[in-house]
Amino acid sequence: MSTTPTLLQVKDLDVQFQTNDGLVYAVNKLNFELDRGETLGIVGESGSGKSQTVLAMMGLLARNGKASGQVLYQGQDLLSMPAAQLNKIRGNRVAMIFQDPMTSLNPYLTVERQMTEVLELHKSMTRKQAKTRAIELLEAVKIPDAARRIDMYPHEFSGGMRQRVMIAMALLCEPEVLIADEPTTALDVTVQAQILALLRDLQRDFGTAIVMITHDLGVVAGICDRVMVMYGGRVMEYAPANDIFYQPSHPYTIGLLGALPRLNSDSAELLSIPGNPPNMNNLPKGCPFSPRCQYATARCATELPALASAGHQASVMRACHRPIEELATPAQAEVSHV
Repeated sequence: MSTTPTLLQVKDLDVQFQTNDGLVYAVNKLNFELDRGETLGIVGESGSGKSQTVLAMMGLLARNGKASGQVLYQGQDLLSMPAAQLNKIRGNRVAMIFQDPMTSLNPYLTVERQMTEVLELHKSMTRKQAKTRAIELLEAVKIPDAARRIDMYPHEFSGGMRQRVMIAMALLCEPEVLIADEPTTALDVTVQAQILALLRDLQRDFGTAIVMITHDLGVVAGICDRVMVMYGGRVMEYAPANDIFYQPSHPYTIGLLGALPRLNSDSAELLSIPGNPPNMNNLPKGCPFSPRCQYATARCATELPALASAGHQASVMRACHRPIEELATPAQAEVSHV
């Protein structure tokens, strides 16, 4: 029997922010695991807690933010780790691709300097060795004429190329865990498909585990093994990707799938989930989705449902009081695989 710990385990993660309007409960009692070579998708509307989850994992919360619980990387708790020790792991064994490369890359430094600095710090390479390795990674992410372009500044690259630079930077040290926060946002469909294909290729070559943060269910369908659906800072459903699309077991997941444009529909009307996301300063006592849920009962408004097995499959977890058989699920979600 193997005693090797799960690569990444998140246990009872809470993230709170102290603001002028009071305490904001951004993430509440979050639990999930990630194995080597696996891709986990985290989806949900804006404000559901997706990005704050991974920023807390990386120790990158804003000054008014506080995280509690455990984030175990190979059994080591990143949340309680001294800053000096965390810096040896962050960017080295656990790396992150940020949502907007233009604001994440330093406009005053060349791409070469921003990449070589990582290797000099974590791998003790010389500047020359680091530049050679950086060029290899830029070529791996399909940047043409990498040996020349590495000396350019970020503004001299297109949006898609800047995102490729960010991916190359994240992979410099061949991390075991790669966190991608909306890596295809604001990119056109063609470039988006190229970026996702690139991530799949790099995962195959390096065996990297990926956490993919996105609101795009098409991206999830194309790359993820398992999916965690978040709403109001909580997990609504946690299941293999196929179950999410073909047997969704939570009303919120069903609502998200129902809002997808249908390829076989002539209707110009796009469906939506009525209502607005909850006030994170004042979350409902019960299920955070209950004010918008067509299946909600009085119990839903007062009693928070536990995340438990959905019944039809042990690997499917859901936080809902309603039995699955009472939910009108889509027969089959038609999602474009990008």
